[in-house]
Amino acid sequence: MNTQMLICILLFVCMLVNFLLGKFPLGTIAGATAALLVITGCTSPDTILAGIGNKNTVTIGCMIILAAGLGRTSFPAKLTHAIRKLTGGNYKLAYLGVLLIALVLTSMLTSPMAAYAICFPIMDSICDEFGVSRSKAQFPLMVVCLACCAILPLGGAISQSAVYAGYMETYGFFQGFTAMDFFKGRWPFIFVTLAWAYFLAPKITIDEPAVPITSLAAKQEKKEPLKGFADIAGVLIFAFVIFGFIFNKLVGQPTWFLAFAGVMAMVVCGVLTKNEAIKAIPVDICMLFVGANTMATALVETGTAEYIGTLISNAVGGAASTVVLHAVFFIVPFLITQFMQNQSVMNVFAPIALITCGALGADPRGCLILISSGALTAYMTPSATAAVAMCMGAGGYDVKSLFKMGWLFAVILMIGYVAFVSIAYPAF
Repeated sequence: MNTQMLICILLFVCMLVNFLLGKFPLGTIAGATAALLVITGCTSPDTILAGIGNKNTVTIGCMIILAAGLGRTSFPAKLTHAIRKLTGGNYKLAYLGVLLIALVLTSMLTSPMAAYAICFPIMDSICDEFGVSRSKAQFPLMVVCLACCAILPLGGAISQSAVYAGYMETYGFFQGFTAMDFFKGRWPFIFVTLAWAYFLAPKITIDEPAVPITSLAAKQEKKEPLKGFADIAGVLIFAFVIFGFIFNKLVGQPTWFLAFAGVMAMVVCGVLTKNEAIKAIPVDICMLFVGANTMATALVETGTAEYIGTLISNAVGGAASTVVLHAVFFIVPFLITQFMQNQSVMNVFAPIALITCGALGADPRGCLILISSGALTAYMTPSATAAVAMCMGAGGYDVKSLFKMGWLFAVILMIGYVAFVSIAYPAF
């Protein structure tokens, strides 16, 4: 381990400790850490600039502005009134309906963030209509989007299985890997996740926001309701952006651009004024994601991620137990994803798993399933996916509250996945 690796690890620990202490805004802590990573030579200034212009950063900011614009229209009130009537005034039934929508969307789309970006304004409306704190519902909604991603053999599962199949061919494995392998190795956890989100999560989520919810404060200000063209335009613009997310391949434009164009259209059409749009920008949450992205890049550029991977490969090199092998390739990606993006972790650890399994003469499919499962179970810091950062802004969470709400379910998934995959896809 060289000096820069050590600096990276120390700065990450300091960042996490400050997140937990909560004495400074999250964006300030993350931004200061990013600056220190540049000053100490762990990464370049261009990394911070790239983070500010990152597609996920743009999408986070624009989707929250779009949600603010939608909130100015009459649509949320009409939607929640219809839902109240449909459910007979039953909040739990309406809440379950949004969770099921999230399950469908995260299965169709390749990004949990895109699924959450679509669902969180709907959940906001449900909570406000029924007088429930948004902090009670946004975290379990985000977990459903993340933990249920790439289970059904649709969008995300198809794209990631193609990546794994290519790796397996490169490393000389004959088994192959398809989207159905994800389904066979993970299907029970759709029901486990939904059961947790419906029955247990409302009991353990925080009652009130740990940090202010900007969009809620803006909504509470007395404003003239939109009328006529602006009211209709706000709904149509938001709908077009959502359809663009869902049918992105047909549209042919990146999701960040669709969200950005939607914001511009809302201002042009009078849904939001310039000042309202600027005020809705979630600066703290965006800076939080920029800092997390800079940390992840520094870990890769300094070789820290590769170094950790090598240690793991050497540690399990003599293992001949399915459970031990599978536990390692769930737990370590789960831990690493707390400070690296989940897609990066999947692609870094897949070759390590294949090299290890090749040396042991093991079937690697279970390890690959568990790498993805572990990476998609990491939701206790904003580094894993932009969906976490967005959720922190929507629900008013800090890192301490994420850990408090999420640790038990992470343990349940850890034990459940290792046990089930070891039966469904034994390594030996």
